[in-house]
Amino acid sequence: MLTCIAVDDEPLALEVLKKYIAKIYFLDLKGVFTDPFEAQKLMDASPVDILFLDIQMPDINGIEFSRIINKKNTAVVFTTAFSEYAVEGFNVDAIDYLLKPIEYDRFLKAVYKSKEYVDYLTSQELHEGYIFVKSDYQMVKINLKEILYIEGLDDYIKIYLPGKSILTLMTLKTIAQKLPAREFIRAHRSYIVPISKIEHISKSKIKIADKEIPIGVSYSESFFAAMENKLN
Repeated sequence: MLTCIAVDDEPLALEVLKKYIAKIYFLDLKGVFTDPFEAQKLMDASPVDILFLDIQMPDINGIEFSRIINKKNTAVVFTTAFSEYAVEGFNVDAIDYLLKPIEYDRFLKAVYKSKEYVDYLTSQELHEGYIFVKSDYQMVKINLKEILYIEGLDDYIKIYLPGKSILTLMTLKTIAQKLPAREFIRAHRSYIVPISKIEHISKSKIKIADKEIPIGVSYSESFFAAMENKLN
């Protein structure tokens, strides 16, 4: 999951962003703010992965605000009705620039650009290529490249590897936070799959090894957008 917040002095603009964010399964909205300084308090206490930030606000310009906040490892996406701010926005290392009224397709592209940025930073931290999980009263090392798929079973997950599986007390949401999001994707409420292991994709199913995995209706849009993003 990627955490995000939205800052805009227009409540209607925030409602649009909230609606769009709710459609994307891997985004976790931590708050929306009409006051940028309230957003700053949250970010100082708990940095977020993506910041959707309006530029023209009454108390402080969004570009100036982006310069003073703690945005290390945060992807900044500017939202504004004024195209003349575009160049200045990119001069402060914004990931993308969305012109209002924002279309959902364009918003989704900005989200995936942000995801790639955050995934890259995460991959630098996860360069070892493995995680540890607790199973049968011991810590078991899992090489990420060996994972075929992960199945959620209520409060447990089963990690499928070549020739074996490992059961551990953990939720899919928790394991997703440990995995590099650029390499693993939620295809269904009960399944996470590594993109590199997918052999075939149809409209409603994925094939990995000898397993057919359903693509959930609520995950379909984001799943296929991610796959398309991989091709571009």
